[in-house]
Amino acid sequence: MGTDQKRALLAVVLSGLILFGWQYFFAPPAPQTAKVKTIDTKAVDSSGANSEVVKNDSTLSQGDGSALPSVEKKKVVLENSNHVYTIDSELSVVQGVFKETNTKMQSFFSPNNNKVQFLSGDVYKSINFSMESVSPTMAKFSDVSSGIEGTVELDEKGFLSYKITSSKPFGYRFTFHEDLDDKDEGGIFSMQAGMSKKQYGYFSDDYNTLSLDGTERGEASFKWFSVDNDYHLFANVLENKAPMLFKTNNGNLYVSSPEVVASLEFKQIFARKEYDQLGALGHNLNKSIDFGIWGLIAVPILRGLQFFYSLIPNYGISIIFLTIIIRMLTFPLQFKSFKSMKKMQEIQPELTKLREKYKSDPQRMQQETMALFKKAGANPIGGCLPMILQMPIFFAFYKVLYSSVELVDAPFFGWIHDLSQKDPYYVLPVLMGLAMVLNQKLMPTTVSDPVQKKVMLFMPLIFAVFMKDFPAGLTLYIFVSTLMGMGQQLFVYKRT
Repeated sequence: MGTDQKRALLAVVLSGLILFGWQYFFAPPAPQTAKVKTIDTKAVDSSGANSEVVKNDSTLSQGDGSALPSVEKKKVVLENSNHVYTIDSELSVVQGVFKETNTKMQSFFSPNNNKVQFLSGDVYKSINFSMESVSPTMAKFSDVSSGIEGTVELDEKGFLSYKITSSKPFGYRFTFHEDLDDKDEGGIFSMQAGMSKKQYGYFSDDYNTLSLDGTERGEASFKWFSVDNDYHLFANVLENKAPMLFKTNNGNLYVSSPEVVASLEFKQIFARKEYDQLGALGHNLNKSIDFGIWGLIAVPILRGLQFFYSLIPNYGISIIFLTIIIRMLTFPLQFKSFKSMKKMQEIQPELTKLREKYKSDPQRMQQETMALFKKAGANPIGGCLPMILQMPIFFAFYKVLYSSVELVDAPFFGWIHDLSQKDPYYVLPVLMGLAMVLNQKLMPTTVSDPVQKKVMLFMPLIFAVFMKDFPAGLTLYIFVSTLMGMGQQLFVYKRT
């Protein structure tokens, strides 16, 4: 097999590795279905049967350590112009509503899934505070036995601001609990066709994620930490960045202070993961929209989509316009590649003659072929440049569609009602595959082996099958980009 044929086959193999390697290593994880035991809500007895005893050092408790369920909890409702929160007397948010969209949040705030607990002896426990409303947006709470008291106030941005003081130093921790098998059928956190993502996260100098079903522990300086579910998050924001101990176990996250304190201030916020809205909330909460290494490209893509959407309120049209702009901006870089491809097309007859003439002498064939390339000014790998240029944009587009809420429930036309989910009838993947076949016909090749030619012919089909379950918005981008690429290629061919 000639060296040029080996290169062509290698290109096919590498393309397959890129496509399927991305799906394996970077695609969102499958929904969790593992069954886990619910947290025991009884107080931990002295034997420590339901918990790991925690002292004021670098260890973390596994037990819930909450107050006895027989003690009645009081609830207060805090309300402003756009938010309503219900908080119980153990400082757990149990319900909430966004008035503007009438989105109820009780499917997230299930009982005992978020708590503030205090160190009592060697065990963290929830305190059933004496609690009363002071105003529609403020409540106060106190506990005589521990000497802990404080206030919680709802501000206009939707933050619940806690201020806690005590007559003596106290230890504290925050707990989150998520059922690993909870799919929230029909709720605002319904699974997104293979794109659901529940995870814990925290922000220090950058954003870090923690798996729900894993077991991790460590120490880091936290500014905030959160539970992230699809396109929403519930975050605890500390007043100042502070060293904290953390541990995950069976759907639980424990975050505790390694030291006792005399006072504590923190905020809680529940929000949709809209990049600009989170940015307006401050505290770098927009970092929870994790574009990864593609952030430098993904953010401008998101801005471009928002700009075109402000002109024509249809994100499908926005994707088309943005794709055209991207193709125009990258055209100067692709121009030389297209010219090289044109020259490759022109010397195809001569290449065929060389292969026939020196088929029994591969080394001589390689030498004569390279000499022909040099004489004609053709680059046999020049056609790879457009693909290489498009790959970062492809991945950045994917991250925008996967990580941002803007395209959720955003319709295009006809059968496509949500650009963040797959095309239900696979029309776009089929059109994309056909466009890639036509584009392949325009591209000259040095491959003469019939088997290799068939493999190359099947690449668009493989890619179309690979893309069938990806968001329709991403498939739309590739389809339009392929059509634009063919148009630009034909333009160059006619001008050279």
